[in-house]
Amino acid sequence: MGVDYYKVLQVDRNATDNDLKKAYRKLAMKWHPDKNPNNKKDAEAKFKTISEAYDVLSDPQKKAIYDQYGEEGLKGQVPPSSGMPHHGGSGSFRFNPRNADDIFSEFFGFSSPFGGSHGGQFPRGMFREDIFSQFRGAAGGPGAGGEGSASVPPRKGALIERTLPCSLEDLFKGTTKKMKISRDVFDGTGRTTTVEEILAIEIKPGWKKGTKITFPEKGNEQRGVIPADLVFIIDEKPHPVFKRDGNDLVVTQKITLVEALTGYTAQISTLDGRSLTVPVNNVVGPTYEEIVKGEGMPIPKEPTKRGNLRIKFDIKFPTRLTSEQKKGIKLLLTSS
Repeated sequence: MGVDYYKVLQVDRNATDNDLKKAYRKLAMKWHPDKNPNNKKDAEAKFKTISEAYDVLSDPQKKAIYDQYGEEGLKGQVPPSSGMPHHGGSGSFRFNPRNADDIFSEFFGFSSPFGGSHGGQFPRGMFREDIFSQFRGAAGGPGAGGEGSASVPPRKGALIERTLPCSLEDLFKGTTKKMKISRDVFDGTGRTTTVEEILAIEIKPGWKKGTKITFPEKGNEQRGVIPADLVFIIDEKPHPVFKRDGNDLVVTQKITLVEALTGYTAQISTLDGRSLTVPVNNVVGPTYEEIVKGEGMPIPKEPTKRGNLRIKFDIKFPTRLTSEQKKGIKLLLTSS
């Protein structure tokens, strides 16, 4: 069968495209001739074989022929009885091994990193160390774990943050929001295509403004870069009745001076649609608050507990009083 390309890349016959890329990345960086100046001839031979193995196994047509007929089949060296098309015949398959430097250039995205024009090839002996800095460890450099260690992964795309406005009702009861995103991904041929995806974001009861929900690697796919994480940040929409203070809910009721002095019954519709009747029997001053235990926001870390409902009061004073009213009020308050 000639060269066993699966053994060359150290993968099994069911290796995925991603497995092949990881194997090629590790071995190509390890055996590139310019990374092995003291063993250049041997490195060049291994580098060429590694590149050829990747070129064949990552191409569905070449891989199918190789799996059936081996290396000889790819190069047209099989007997006519096999049914394998020969070179030169009509519709025959031609295998022309690609230049190893071209494969390396396309894989890592370095078309001409040195400012010159070399037909897509790298000039021997001119690799700068910074090109390899992200892969240190692949060839036994600082931080390497030996022969079997994986190369340092490529850089990751910058974090993508998006605000997710939620109503106070959403944060009180919990809900699931669906967000449609568009992102660039590689298709089976290695080309970029735009796809749409629906993300389900589960809002837990009691979550606060600033809570972050992360969807790992949902950014655009691009060569040599790990897709960015997508982060949604909870924001709280203003509510017409309630304000949130930590785990407490605060509501303000408008009452008259008579109600403040003689008693008042508050009627409040809760965020989950219940009606609360709260009798206020104390004298209500400008800073007075009526506390209703357990009617505030849910506490995420303690699902059975909730904060409090705090009722504040906006007391409407009369704009004017008659002489008789003033005398009557003064008499009542003085005698009390």
